[in-house]
Amino acid sequence: MKRIVEIDFFRGIAIFLMMIFHTVFNLNYFLGMNIEYAKGFWYYEGKLSAIMFMVLAGISSNFSKRTTKRGLKIFALGMLLTAITFLLDREMYIKFGILHFMGISYLLSPLLKKIDTGISFLLGITIIIIGDIFYELTVNSPQLYPLGLMNKDFASLDYYPLFPYLGVFIFGIIFYRMVYMRGKRILPMDLKPNLLSEMGRYSLVIYLFHQPVILGLLYLSKYLNLF
Repeated sequence: MKRIVEIDFFRGIAIFLMMIFHTVFNLNYFLGMNIEYAKGFWYYEGKLSAIMFMVLAGISSNFSKRTTKRGLKIFALGMLLTAITFLLDREMYIKFGILHFMGISYLLSPLLKKIDTGISFLLGITIIIIGDIFYELTVNSPQLYPLGLMNKDFASLDYYPLFPYLGVFIFGIIFYRMVYMRGKRILPMDLKPNLLSEMGRYSLVIYLFHQPVILGLLYLSKYLNLF
């Protein structure tokens, strides 16, 4: 199937926003600059990026004939990041980040795509509401965090549990049915391949390698007294 450039374009915007957010995070977490990333503008900028990825993943799951293979691959990459970050910081490593979430979502997508649109909408809303309730709870078990249930000692560099975010993925599936399945497009013009769409096409590769590149450039800039 021919690639839809505007999907890659929006994914390119998402990865660009994520790179900006991670730059701000790195400046605070690693270089000690007083930039607030856990609330306010930068918090919502980062969340917008993640939510765009989730909706686009829900859309793209309808174009893929090998969602199980893709899900396993993405989840395995998530576990690789878990291992790497565990070696760097055994308290604040990635336990269930966006790649873990995406992997599980793709694995569940064959089932989710069989559900009627109206029921899917209600399911998505319900999952988001349950996730909001879970966020306010504290549990004793340290193993329920993939569902959004955290104990008092839980910490993770990146955290996107199934509740509420699987609801966002489901909305992506619904969006596909309402737009792309009907041969429609979001943008009024027919996009040609461009820098952002190319970034979107290789967003997984960029995601895996952008952090060490950004960190390297920031430390180099600090060494050269550029800030």
